[in-house]
Amino acid sequence: MSKTNTPPLRACVYCGSRHGRLPAYTQAARQLGEAIGKRGWQLVYGGGHVGLMGEVADATLAAGGTVVGVITEALMQREVGHRGLTELHVVRTMHERKQAMAERADLFIALPGGIGTMEELFEVWTWRQLGYHDQPIGILNTAGYYDAFLRLCSQMVDEGFLAPPQHAVLVTDDEPERLLLTLARHIAAASGRDDYSRI
Repeated sequence: MSKTNTPPLRACVYCGSRHGRLPAYTQAARQLGEAIGKRGWQLVYGGGHVGLMGEVADATLAAGGTVVGVITEALMQREVGHRGLTELHVVRTMHERKQAMAERADLFIALPGGIGTMEELFEVWTWRQLGYHDQPIGILNTAGYYDAFLRLCSQMVDEGFLAPPQHAVLVTDDEPERLLLTLARHIAAASGRDDYSRI
């Protein structure tokens, strides 16, 4: 659990608005949300109640965490917004949505998802490369979902299009608790706050 003198970390999670083929994806989303909530951290995500998005939000809330959602007006009109969150911010465009989520984050995690999740992951990774932020980026590689992506990243390095240090920015694990701990330790090392390393 977070200590009273340690500000709660804010985890921005990108994930699918569908559940996917394997029950393991849903289970991992719930486990991640539970791990975030029981630490007293805050979940920041895209504000939906559907798919893995809804699972991670509900699990965080059930475990005692706070959840901030950011969603567009168009998606609210399609009734996919989660109305049971700690905070729900409605913005006009996807650009505003992604910016608002990133501004509220201490770390980023990608779960299995589709093209939206991929775009968000690549964008926040690109922002890190350009120096717009220095927060750690994690990938929860449930059931090997990201194996092909990680092979592509290695090929980018081999072919000279991706620098090894930028490749190393991505923290990958298949276990939610362990991934959160590793990301917290990255923040501790960067900030000099040893209390984060023990969360």
